[in-house]
Amino acid sequence: MGRPMRMRRQATLASLAAELGVSRTTVSNAYNRPDQLSPELRRRVLETARRLGYPGPDPVARSLRTRKAGAVGLLLTENLSYAFRDPAAIGVLEGLALACEDAGVGLHLVPASPGRDDVAAVHRAGVDGFVVYSVPDDDPHLAAVLARPVPTVIIDQPQVDGLDRVGPDDASAITKLAEHLVGLGHRQVGVLCMRLARDRNDDFASLERQRTAHFHVQRTRLEALATAFGKAGVDWATVPVVERFDHTVDEGASAARQLLGAYPQVTALICTSDILALGALAEAERRGLRVPADLTVTGFDGIAEAERLGLTTVHQPVLEKGRAAGKLLLASGDHVNPRVITLDTDLRIGTTSAPPRTMEEHWFGP
Repeated sequence: MGRPMRMRRQATLASLAAELGVSRTTVSNAYNRPDQLSPELRRRVLETARRLGYPGPDPVARSLRTRKAGAVGLLLTENLSYAFRDPAAIGVLEGLALACEDAGVGLHLVPASPGRDDVAAVHRAGVDGFVVYSVPDDDPHLAAVLARPVPTVIIDQPQVDGLDRVGPDDASAITKLAEHLVGLGHRQVGVLCMRLARDRNDDFASLERQRTAHFHVQRTRLEALATAFGKAGVDWATVPVVERFDHTVDEGASAARQLLGAYPQVTALICTSDILALGALAEAERRGLRVPADLTVTGFDGIAEAERLGLTTVHQPVLEKGRAAGKLLLASGDHVNPRVITLDTDLRIGTTSAPPRTMEEHWFGP
């Protein structure tokens, strides 16, 4: 056997300083406070560090010394892949990343799969604060975040006393959509909504489940729809609402299939997200229903694919939502009252909404 290879000992801050004949503070400043050194001295420190194999100051030791992690934690109670798959979540993530870039800090994703109560990921996260993105008010991961002595900003939901929050006025936004449908003459409507609680319910949602929903964005939208259609003489107890736990186009299609199978007389499907609406459009096509002649379909979010298809929807600035939350967190400072940023929304009338079919059109039309 050959002689074992000798591994060169990794250079340290002290050995690098000795090699250069400078203080350890000078070496540290080359990495952490470059404005304190002349360009020539900093270049010499970094070149010598590369030659000796010095990797830079230990980030763990630095965080222990400064009590700063240099990162923002994003808590979302979904699988990690959701942040890179859902168009609205991608926009929020991009906006938050832009705010972090501007501040020179990192972004640490803290996924919490739905249905799991293990909050260890929250406890382990080395972050200086949290942005909590759209979680139910009874989520244990939220409780774990709030137990940590770091600033927290909420995006969308829940509403927590004393915490900063960013989001649209959901009630006002969806009321405008409902008034649009009422104005067109729709009275026989159905709703496809995102999950209302942590337990799975891929079925019709009772009035009690709607009223006690732990995802307050969905609860608020349903309450606003009930009020708007109630003013038009529609008893909300007669309006079918189908809930889906997973937020995918396929689940939107299956929800539309379930609702239209039980209530074929429905003339409009109101979806609480564009993703569900895209699924509803696919199911309408599968059934041979003309949109909007036979069936009106609406959404909420204003994602690119919805715009491409001409979906009637509420557009909200998801990128600005993430950026605003990041700025709030990174400029947390001392403030007496919680700060709330209410983002503007825009009702965009597309090609998927029209007056309801008449009985004659339904039976004898082309």
